Order: sequence, then structure tokens, then C-alpha cells
Amino acid sequence: MKPVGKQLAQCLRSAVLVFACAAGPASVALADSASAIQSESAAALQHLYAVEPSTKELGDKAVAVLVFPKIYKAGFVVGGEHGQGALFKGKDAIGYYEISAMSLGLQAGAQTFGYALFFMNQKSLNYLEKSDGWALGSGPSLVAWDKSVASSLSTTTLSQQVFAVPFGAQGLMAGMGLEGSKISSIRP
Repeated sequence: MKPVGKQLAQCLRSAVLVFACAAGPASVALADSASAIQSESAAALQHLYAVEPSTKELGDKAVAVLVFPKIYKAGFVVGGEHGQGALFKGKDAIGYYEISAMSLGLQAGAQTFGYALFFMNQKSLNYLEKSDGWALGSGPSLVAWDKSVASSLSTTTLSQQVFAVPFGAQGLMAGMGLEGSKISSIRP
């Protein structure tokens, strides 16, 4: 585990990167290669399945899963977050995406966390693939996965379009909400 000071510095550098890239096209690839994004995303998804077994059932029923293994979030009044991930159909990566957001308000700190988005039907997946950047909170219905949702898993709850599952949070900033975040396709 990294010392808090190093985590904070890394998250603040990522926030600066988010601000610098916010106006640029989403197709701009960052330093990560496709193979690195794919392997980190696949490892994060397998880890999620191991620590939260109910997500494995969700993954088996999903049309596709978009995994962001590490999202960096930092802020002091003005905040930002950024991460890259892979979209899996089965075990195959079929696309690469980035997530970014900016915020303004009473906030201070830095953290990293992962997110997996489980697309439960083709319509929601088509929306992701055809939109020019999907702003979470608009488009397909999104349900945040937690212990209460996991304990009531049924055909009714699985009728939702997209499930968002946070995992692996570390750092000193409260909250991991993705409302207002934008997901865009990239070509690493």
C-alpha cells in the first residue's frame, strides 16, 4: 500500500490531467496501451468476482461489462476524476473507454477506486457504443450496486438496464458518486 502522501500526489496529478484533457477529444489516447488497459481491467473484474461473489452472477447474465480498474479522484474546492477501462463481452475486450468528471464545491482530498458497469441488455450497450460520450445520469437507467441490491438479486432486479458496482476504494476523499461523469470511447 502506498503512503498517503504519494497517493495524494498521484491523484492531484491525475486531476490536473483531467482538467487539461476535458476540452480535448475523447479519442485522445493517454499513455496506457490497449494491452495494459485490458489486462488491468480483466484482473480487476476477476478480483471483484472473488471478493463479491454475487457480482459473478450479475456478470454471467450481463450482455457486456465495462471495467474501470482505477479511477483517480482529487479535489480541493475544484475536483476531478479520470480513469481508463475495457469493455468485455465474455472474456474478450471489445472496446476501450475513459471516464472523467469535474466538480465544484466543498471538497478536499484524493482517492482511487474502481467501477464495473454491467450492461444487462443490448439496448443499453448500444447506447454506450453509439453515443458520443455517455453522461452518467442520462440515458439508460443506472442502479448502484450495494449489499441490499445483492441480497435481493432476482429476475425483477435484473431487469434494470445497467448496474454500477464500486470496488477497491482507497484514499482520503468521501464519496464515489459517478453522477455527472462522462464515459467516452478511446483508441489506445
